[in-house]
Order: sequence, then structure tokens, then C-alpha cells
Amino acid sequence: MASPRPDRDPTRPVYVISVAASIVSAHPRTLRIYEDEGLLCPARTPSNIRLYSENDIRRILWIRHLTRERGVNLAGIRILFELEEHLGARILEALYAEGTGDAERVRPAKPTPASDPSTPLDRSTADR
Repeated sequence: MASPRPDRDPTRPVYVISVAASIVSAHPRTLRIYEDEGLLCPARTPSNIRLYSENDIRRILWIRHLTRERGVNLAGIRILFELEEHLGARILEALYAEGTGDAERVRPAKPTPASDPSTPLDRSTADR
């Protein structure tokens, strides 16, 4: 009788670069470029082999979606990731929902005073 597999840890690095590239249908060089651009930071073995986790795979799929479907370049993706990390906002989910027509799934953030149409504009900036 086989014992059930323990729950997978999505942060555990298990995939070498060739396997990770195969999973996301990309060339291994593409994953190296993403790392060089600061979009990924795979774990390394003592012999310096890159290991990717499920979270890394998910991140690669986001990068590929944003570049192919949304037309965002790698510098823009880096900024989106940084904003999402610093603000705690679900920017990427909103972009994905917008692109797939599933906008009801993601609730918009509360409007800021500058973006709220009921807030009067400062006359010094309204004339510019």
C-alpha cells in the first residue's frame, strides 16, 4: 500500500533549469535572461546549479503572459513586480483578469483622492 505524498511546498527548489524551461515551454537561456534582469532568483546548489521552485515556475508563467499577451517589456515587468511587492496590491491579478475578460473576479482598489472623480482638483494642477 502506497503512502500518500506529503503536501508539496511551493517554495522548495526542485527543478533544474532544463526541466523548468520545459515546463514553461521556454529555452533555458530565456530563464537565464530573466535572472540577469532581476526578475527571478532561483536557488543554487553548492555546485552552483540553478534550482527552481513551483513559485518560480508560476513567476515565469506570469512573465511570459505579460510579455506575450500584454506587450510589457522586461523593465516594465520588474517595475510591476516591485510595485506589487511594496504596495501589497494585486496588480498582476488585475492585469490578468482584464486581459481575459474576468474583471469581476478582482475587486478594484479604493480610489485615491487624485483618482476619485468626486474630489475637486487643485486649480494649480488643473490648468496644466
